[in-house]
Amino acid sequence: MAARRRTAAQLDAQLQRMRDLAMALPEVTEQVTWGTDINFRVRNKIFLFPGSGDQVCVKADRDELPALLADPRVRPAPYLARGGWIVLDVSTGRVDWDEIRELVHTSYRLIAPKKLAALVD
Repeated sequence: MAARRRTAAQLDAQLQRMRDLAMALPEVTEQVTWGTDINFRVRNKIFLFPGSGDQVCVKADRDELPALLADPRVRPAPYLARGGWIVLDVSTGRVDWDEIRELVHTSYRLIAPKKLAALVD
């Protein structure tokens, strides 16, 4: 049986939870670019695209890419894959918020200046 897609209200709640995760990190700002695309930045460098709450697009640690890409929910990010970016689909199925937190924090640490990155976990 196929997993059900989340409702708009559920996606909004997921987006808010991703926003809370991102905004808790040092010097993070939220911006809307390219029309309606929400992204989270540290010192104007993007580290997270949450879509409409249905995905997590982040820069991944190169050593973790093979394992991440072996997961059927994960795919290389369009236009950004060669930089090590991935997209995790969270539109269906159970959401593992510890996993999302780790992905967001890893992306932040890879993008942020070293002094800010050192402040995270």
